[in-house]
Amino acid sequence: MKKIVFILLCSILLLSCSNNDETESEEYSQIWQLTKMTGSVPNSETTGGNMEWQEFYVLNLDGTFLKSRERNNVLINISGTYTYENISEEKFIMSNYQSESAIIENCTSELEEYLIIRNNKFIGTSSACDGTGLEYERLKICGTK
Repeated sequence: MKKIVFILLCSILLLSCSNNDETESEEYSQIWQLTKMTGSVPNSETTGGNMEWQEFYVLNLDGTFLKSRERNNVLINISGTYTYENISEEKFIMSNYQSESAIIENCTSELEEYLIIRNNKFIGTSSACDGTGLEYERLKICGTK
């Protein structure tokens, strides 16, 4: 299953890149990979291959995205649209999904997720309601700086 995720990620990279290494990163799709998980119990932080699941977001330039999660050799992909928002002096990315899925992380049953953008990372907000704390880092692709 990890080979499928790797092939999918490589395909996305190839389709989203050009040969111009001088182009700014905003001209490419962005890939954000889950790098850290925390629970509500102290010292419950896990990273890398030790995490309960592997996950990434692909943000496309047209305002659409793909979220992919692999857990117990099962791969789930969902998609939707995203926007950037400022709320109470914090910058967020808001994802709106097209259908229900178990991998939507929020404190409500709505088809949306909010991720805080802080220190060049995406921080999940489901920890506010005793959900898993999720932290994502942007992968460098193609000619991005």
